[in-house]
Amino acid sequence: MKTNQLLQVALILRFIRLIMAIVRALLSRASSVHFQAGQAQKLGAAFTVPCRYESTNLKDALKQKVPAEQDNVKNFRKEHGSTVIGEVTVDMAYGGMRGIKGLVCETSVLDADEGIRFRGYSIPECQKLLPKAPGGEEPLPEALFWLLVTGEVPTEAQVKALSQEWASRADLPQHVVTMLNNFPNHLHSMAQLCAAASALHSESKFAKAYASGIPKTQYWEYVYEDAMDLIAKLPPIAATIYRNNFKGGSSVGGIKSDADWSKNFCSMLGFEDEKFVELMRLYLTIHSDHEGGNVSAHATHLVGSALSDPYLSFAAGMCGLAGPLHGLANQEVLVFLTKIANSIGADASEDKLKEFLVSELKQGRVVPGYGHAVLRKTDPRYTCQREFALKHLPNDPMFKLVSNIYKVTPPVLLDTGKIKNPWPNVDAHSGVLLQYYGLKEMNYYTVLFGVSRALGVMASLIWDRALGLPIERPKSMSTPGLMKLVKAKK
Repeated sequence: MKTNQLLQVALILRFIRLIMAIVRALLSRASSVHFQAGQAQKLGAAFTVPCRYESTNLKDALKQKVPAEQDNVKNFRKEHGSTVIGEVTVDMAYGGMRGIKGLVCETSVLDADEGIRFRGYSIPECQKLLPKAPGGEEPLPEALFWLLVTGEVPTEAQVKALSQEWASRADLPQHVVTMLNNFPNHLHSMAQLCAAASALHSESKFAKAYASGIPKTQYWEYVYEDAMDLIAKLPPIAATIYRNNFKGGSSVGGIKSDADWSKNFCSMLGFEDEKFVELMRLYLTIHSDHEGGNVSAHATHLVGSALSDPYLSFAAGMCGLAGPLHGLANQEVLVFLTKIANSIGADASEDKLKEFLVSELKQGRVVPGYGHAVLRKTDPRYTCQREFALKHLPNDPMFKLVSNIYKVTPPVLLDTGKIKNPWPNVDAHSGVLLQYYGLKEMNYYTVLFGVSRALGVMASLIWDRALGLPIERPKSMSTPGLMKLVKAKK
């Protein structure tokens, strides 16, 4: 009997030691996460730590994250749902709703003084932390998409798996190929992109699942599938448009399963220069997301809130991106640079350049690529493109002109007394880089922007459905109604 008791005591002690070992391991892990979070906050990043999921399947990683985030938002709304977060003025109502805090966007936040942060990470931090192609220096867009969707920095294995998955989903349905090939080449490239995205509605897994009566809790899973398919199919769509419009309808070739998304896209466009591929990796990363209030992001979110499938929602966003006040700005910058070069020379002195700019402003014109609705400093997206140019094309005449404009323009604009933000935005630089590497067709540039923007708006759309956000329906008022309201408040 005593022997049995001793054995029982020994087993209990062993069990206690096992439990203590598990507790110590958990405490050690928590300490590590806390340390990483502290480091991220020191860098100015949000509480976002390197990827904790071993799975290389993005959907599996997302499945682990969605329930916790749903509970987090539910509890937050329960406790603070009635808290006032801002006010609305008459000028805001007439002024494009600028400054109104009325949208939730999980993927990125734009700060007026420091620029965009993707899930808490600045562009320089993303350039440092996100996985790159072998031998490359710029982050892979696949890595940014993983970050936007999960909030965590992926491993190289996870990024490689995502590249391979997009390659496997890239085939276009024949009716979309036929439609693209039948478009006249004078139809603007963005109109063709919008049409092709809408035509992919025939492939929507979400639309089919919704029609079959799936529960709301599963909406996000089918939106995810459509988003992945759409992103995978955009390079062959965009390349087909380019080849048809500018290269006599030559073949785009096939997708290489061992190449990353940007590499495949460049090959289909007909560009094999590795430096151009690196530029595209950077371009497709930095143009991907700019919080939720810009036209393309908001339009995608708005149409998606009606439970239109991701293809139709993206098409709506692209119709907005096609507008000259949104996605055509880099094209206008190039036209302006050409005008300067033809008028006073690309190598004009700073004094002559200043005289030219002052003359333009006096005639009621603007300096394209300068100013932003939110930013109050040089756009970090401009800065990283400038750094790329300094490294790879420092002696290019058009880059030198862009650099001189950067020196001269801000003080000229400030002297007018009318400009709050005299600093360059992303569009002030991107066109010159594309021109340098031989992609000279300006009417096509917005398509590149659209391919990139898909990463941000699709990541957001997945979370819109995961969090069960309702159809968007703000209250509008008439001018007489506003006057009556203002009078009543006096």
